[in-house]
Amino acid sequence: MPAAPVGRVADVTDLLPADRLDALRARVHDLMPQVRADLEALTRIPSVSLDAFDQAHVEASAEATAALLRAEGLDVEIVREGGRPAVIGHRDGPPGSRTVTLYAHHDVQPPGDDALWDSPPFEPTERGGRLYGRGAADDKAGVMAHVAALRAHGEDLPVGVTVFVEGEEEIGSDSLPTILERHGEKLRADAIVLADSGNWDIGEPALTTTLRGMVRAVVTVRTLDHGVHSGMFGGAVPDALMVLVRLLASLHDDEGNVAVAGLKEGVASDLDYDEARLRRESGLLDGVEVVGSGSLLTRMWTKPSITTIGIDAPSIERSSNTLVPQARAKVSMRIAPDEFDLDAFELLKEHLLAQVPWGAQVEVELEERGAGFAADADGPVYDQARAAFADAWGTPPVDIGVGGSIPFVAAFAEQFPEAAILVTGVEDPDARAHGANESLHLGEFEKVCVAEAVLLARLGALPD
Repeated sequence: MPAAPVGRVADVTDLLPADRLDALRARVHDLMPQVRADLEALTRIPSVSLDAFDQAHVEASAEATAALLRAEGLDVEIVREGGRPAVIGHRDGPPGSRTVTLYAHHDVQPPGDDALWDSPPFEPTERGGRLYGRGAADDKAGVMAHVAALRAHGEDLPVGVTVFVEGEEEIGSDSLPTILERHGEKLRADAIVLADSGNWDIGEPALTTTLRGMVRAVVTVRTLDHGVHSGMFGGAVPDALMVLVRLLASLHDDEGNVAVAGLKEGVASDLDYDEARLRRESGLLDGVEVVGSGSLLTRMWTKPSITTIGIDAPSIERSSNTLVPQARAKVSMRIAPDEFDLDAFELLKEHLLAQVPWGAQVEVELEERGAGFAADADGPVYDQARAAFADAWGTPPVDIGVGGSIPFVAAFAEQFPEAAILVTGVEDPDARAHGANESLHLGEFEKVCVAEAVLLARLGALPD
């Protein structure tokens, strides 16, 4: 499904008087010191949801999130459906008003090597108008944007609001289907705001209307039942690594396009994005060429991509003159927003098995999958969302795609087909989510909070 026209601002009746808009802007501005303090307190909790980390911190993060919502008058419960704790809070709006569900997640990625951070990852630190810390952007700022919007309206909440803050988004949301099955009616709404994406640039807001899906597979190659001397048998006996390398190389053509036949492709929005910006934002080294064909945004948003993200083989330090009997690789494939993930896996598996040289034994196992998302970005809720962004930034939003995958978005769209799904977020191109020195642009964060507060007001004023 194509994205909505880029940069369109709906021709809507202005439902929000100027004095009301000015009052919301002023209210959010006055609230920001406390909002920031609460964000910093959340960021200090190292709520990494991976098993290797202390899950008591994830519990503490859920409790802290629940306390923030209770303070805004929400009825709150912490649910655990076989996974990490999620927080669900609800507050009724005026009789007959619409209901809006606000999503974020309170778990975070591991910090990685502390030496790569310019300040401690779990000690939020301001530098140059940005707040640095793991989770400061992804996604505890999303939590606090929801809280700020609630605070801005105080006792005069114009719509019913349900806040759902997940605790395992960073590890794949395994228990989300069960949560939606058992608690879905609590989350049902006219509009669902999923605050886990980003904006086009500083000063340029965006709505995310497409997301690529994903497939992660493990490829195992075997050629020997044990390692043997490379000098004695090399040249006649293939080793597993030489087979694996040939298989991985077959996944791309000479231009760097994915060579797996049958995968779908789309065309991205026609936004101004040149190679210089790509190099700056990605850190591409001088002399390294850009790969693929088509517009840069199409390559990153709507065409498939394949990345080898891990290899099991002897390390250089521990290697010996031995033909390696077995080697494995983990392959991450991003797929077009409208590609069915299981179909894509079968195409990948079929391709790899067809490329096996020298009769090697190869297995391709599915490790994880996730559906993409393509919004039908029309209708009154989207109109009011675009207007709210224009109110906050003073410039209309653009519709963007995201090359990464957020499978829970598709899960919400499937569970609540009647709801308008708005994918928003706090990140900008330099947020470095998941990396060292993750950060939040504080000026943009205030605008995010204004936009959400204004959106609630606009949705509350929509005629039936």
